[in-house]
Amino acid sequence: MHCITPLTPACPLFVKTTTQHRKLNKILTLATKTQAPLTTTHHHAITHSMPQEKLEVYKSLEPWVAESILPFLKPTDKCWQPNDFLPNSSQSSDQFAAEVETLRELSANLPDDYLVVLVGNMITEDALPTYETFINTFDGVRDETAASASPWATWTRAWTAEENRHGDLLRTYLYLSGRVDMLMIERTIHNLIASGMDPGTENNPYMGFVYTSFQERATFISHGNMARLAKDRGEPMLARICGIIASDEKRHENAYIKIVEKLLEVDTTTAMLAIADMMRKGITMPAYLMNDGQDTSLFSHYSAVAQCLGVYTTGDYADILEFLVGRWRLEGLGGLTSEGRCAQEYVCGLPHRIRKLEERSDERARKMEKRGAKFSWIFNKKVML
Repeated sequence: MHCITPLTPACPLFVKTTTQHRKLNKILTLATKTQAPLTTTHHHAITHSMPQEKLEVYKSLEPWVAESILPFLKPTDKCWQPNDFLPNSSQSSDQFAAEVETLRELSANLPDDYLVVLVGNMITEDALPTYETFINTFDGVRDETAASASPWATWTRAWTAEENRHGDLLRTYLYLSGRVDMLMIERTIHNLIASGMDPGTENNPYMGFVYTSFQERATFISHGNMARLAKDRGEPMLARICGIIASDEKRHENAYIKIVEKLLEVDTTTAMLAIADMMRKGITMPAYLMNDGQDTSLFSHYSAVAQCLGVYTTGDYADILEFLVGRWRLEGLGGLTSEGRCAQEYVCGLPHRIRKLEERSDERARKMEKRGAKFSWIFNKKVML
């Protein structure tokens, strides 16, 4: 889960420079006519907003989850593991050293801006403890015992196990490459996990599964673009790594999208209102509290580089929303209350509004002078934003 949003962080996972960060804040504010969530503070204090009677909806869906969602998971022996893609340390010292040297030679092809985004994506993936905690705040689906047999809890634990491989693989690759300052990276991960996240889902699984649907797709896009760029830059090993991670994210995306699809079927208006609520807030990137102890605008700077590289952009944000509107068939959704119909109209029109505002904003941005930022992750080298 990496995710990422340029209007908040991925993904996958992204915003522009600090000045452009404020610009995109304005885009989403105008598009949604509400305050945009481009802050690095916990912007929502509302908790447990789902009415108690809705708990039964999730209880009644447990057999469906077991039948329709758990099959998205793979048995452990069918899952790839980080060791499948990395130099094998159980070989002789000479063989292992030779494989590491090959990795280092290939990674030397990667420019600094690419490394910044790769590190940022890895840090986002490595904050996985926060994401499992986050899902377990959802009323009606949380793992009550940390080993519950509930299908909802089974999904969350197994999803976490599958996601855990992503950060492990990327972190080990970066460590072996010798291209990055692992101490500063590890401090950033430490700070991020300690800070947590609050994307404004209010312990409400209707909102929570909208958020995870969006974020998993954003992460799929981000890792997929990183795979393409690695191949273009002559690093096929990393291209394969990012590609296999992207395939996991796509499978997880399909599961979460299917959950929201089911909620729209069984509780149409409540689900529609949840989608609109999250779109008004904006989908914040999980790593928006990223902090290395040096750069107070680290998240904005990392996101700016991702935007410039085309790894995850404002256009991707609008594309994802447009995709979800189509996948969930929101434009033709019937059986809504008047409030639900207002939410439907708002969400279905939002991608177009975001694109129009982005066009105007980009025109102004082209006239601005570019600047750079130093990243502790790459030994304080400057990267243009």
